[in-house]
Amino acid sequence: MYKKILITGGAGYIGSHTVLAALEEGHDIAVIDNLSTGIRSAVPDKVAFYEEDVANSQRIIEILQGFQPDAVIHFAGSIVVPESIENPIKYYNNNTVAAVNLIEACLKTNTSNFIFSSTAAVYGIPDTDKVTERSAAKPINPYGHSKSMIEQILADTATAHDFKYSALRYFNVAGADKDLRTGQSTPNATHLIKVACQSVLSQYPVMKVFGTDYDTPDGTCIRDFIHVSDLAQAHLKTLDYISRNKNSSIFNCGNGRGYSVKEILDAVQRVSGVDLDIEFTDRRAGDPPVLIANPQALKDATGWTSQYNSIDEIISDALAWEKHLLDNFLESNENKGYAT
Repeated sequence: MYKKILITGGAGYIGSHTVLAALEEGHDIAVIDNLSTGIRSAVPDKVAFYEEDVANSQRIIEILQGFQPDAVIHFAGSIVVPESIENPIKYYNNNTVAAVNLIEACLKTNTSNFIFSSTAAVYGIPDTDKVTERSAAKPINPYGHSKSMIEQILADTATAHDFKYSALRYFNVAGADKDLRTGQSTPNATHLIKVACQSVLSQYPVMKVFGTDYDTPDGTCIRDFIHVSDLAQAHLKTLDYISRNKNSSIFNCGNGRGYSVKEILDAVQRVSGVDLDIEFTDRRAGDPPVLIANPQALKDATGWTSQYNSIDEIISDALAWEKHLLDNFLESNENKGYAT
């Protein structure tokens, strides 16, 4: 069944992949993005595009009334954990307050299906190696708190109104579109695999590892990595699920396999054939030692399965995208007559 879907943050990393996946399934898509971190060219020209901030309540209501979507997928927000510790007000404004405005706009326009981009950061430092959706939400940084608050607001809204939602708790997202139509393009991104791939291409002289004294086998943090194209499919599978079921839901989005920072850097060097200059330094604030998903609930409910769960393939796709960006940058400078 084809649907009309409004995607906020659709010019961003995960949002743009979800736009492409939804178009391939025949959905009618509109995108809202203020382009603070999103890239306009990541959204195909045939998609209705609104350069707008989700915090602008009246304009969002007008867009909802005009497009009349069957569902909203909400990606827009801020996502850098260390920055959230330095500037918590930004995160509560961009994530929590803006989401409340969007949810209220949905209620006013009878838009009753909502998928929310949440995060594994809501778990904080979990008591188990693999977390399920029943694991306690104990965020340890403002980013995690800002997302956890929205989950509670969504639950309360669903209780009070004809409103269904699903909150997808992402683990570490990496990789890029196989056809290089979009990828992680945000300047100064902090994602481990992206930064490591940039280091392979000499965009960073040193690859820094933050913390080697965690209670893990090699002393570095362990994370669960999911390919961005698999995550995009998880949103569409979940959209089908909530359209067929009356109950709202929360799902982990990961592969259920943890890799340490050192293991990731070993894999990046193996895939690229380049030796990195690695510097081991102090821990960053707000990083839990281990965070791995149990994604079984998502699989059971929606039938979703990951297609690209090899860490080498995830890294290879991420590296291909970084080479694509670098090639485009060099070509642009040559066309402008700049020395490179």
